[in-house]
Amino acid sequence: MSFPIPTLDETRQQIAADIESRIAGSEARTRRSTLGVLAFAMAGAVQGLHAHIDYLHRNFLPDELADAEGVERWARRFKLWYRPAVPAAGGVVISGNIGATLPAGTAVQFTQDQVYTTREALTLTASTGTVAVDAQTVGAVGNLAAGSRVALVSPVPGIQSAAVVAEGGIVGGTDIEDIDGLRARVHRRMAEPPQGGALVDYVTWALESHPAITRAWATEHEQGSGSVVVRIVCDNQDSPIPGADVLEACGSYIDARRPAGRRSVYVLPPLEMPVEYEIRAVPNTLQVRAAIEAELRDLHRREAEPAGTLLLSHIREAVSIAQGERDNSVIYPATDLVYATGQMPVFGGIEWA
Repeated sequence: MSFPIPTLDETRQQIAADIESRIAGSEARTRRSTLGVLAFAMAGAVQGLHAHIDYLHRNFLPDELADAEGVERWARRFKLWYRPAVPAAGGVVISGNIGATLPAGTAVQFTQDQVYTTREALTLTASTGTVAVDAQTVGAVGNLAAGSRVALVSPVPGIQSAAVVAEGGIVGGTDIEDIDGLRARVHRRMAEPPQGGALVDYVTWALESHPAITRAWATEHEQGSGSVVVRIVCDNQDSPIPGADVLEACGSYIDARRPAGRRSVYVLPPLEMPVEYEIRAVPNTLQVRAAIEAELRDLHRREAEPAGTLLLSHIREAVSIAQGERDNSVIYPATDLVYATGQMPVFGGIEWA
């Protein structure tokens, strides 16, 4: 049962009424009277106590009521903290004369705030070559889609200044974790304490291993007796399928913590199965289309999982709650989407009927 905290004026009126009831003929509601001043001062003190008790109540547990300070206190108790921001990385296709060399550390720019440097030197053995680059600014701002046009900051002999981002894009850039992310990990630590190498521990380790990982699943015996397969996704990227660097970081983190008795542990990406929706929307405006797409993407983030089922009823619900939508028909899919081991549905676009 909740306890409503009275306002400052309600508290002052209550105290004044108590004074008047005990001192016959007194007036404690007048601001300039002695009793009125005392009532006002006492009300302020009582209100401060109410606020302090309310603060303690909100931070008693690290749930949605808790302030950042309360969540952080619980996080320190479990040796958890905000995940740091991570710079993006990927490849850039360079063009130029055969035999020309692009030195390591060469700066490539998309905008003034999106600058990347080459990780290693590249000597062209053909008219084009791909070089690995790292973003100089940490966070999601460094992510770039495949095909984005970039340019060398300074000219290099034999190398064209214009370049493009390679297939797969420049990805993996992640902002510093927000309070909701830390709160969710504290909740998980409280609900799923370490169990000496149980399957749930592998999920916990995977989620701890890299800031880009948002969800994980673990199964046993899929690759043989005693084996564990861990699959991870990165929902905050354009594609939820993790890159090689994330998979390697996750595998190394788990190897350092897993029990020695496990014969083999595999960290794998799900096999993406694009779902290409066909939908009739009323009204069929750009705003409604965008709202429906946003709802379906959110549905995939919430419910899509390896070897799972994407329910048609939930697809229809997601389309129906889109802002501005008055009517719709989901033409494809026409049934629940059921996936085999390792397969996972990803949003593959919408064809509008």
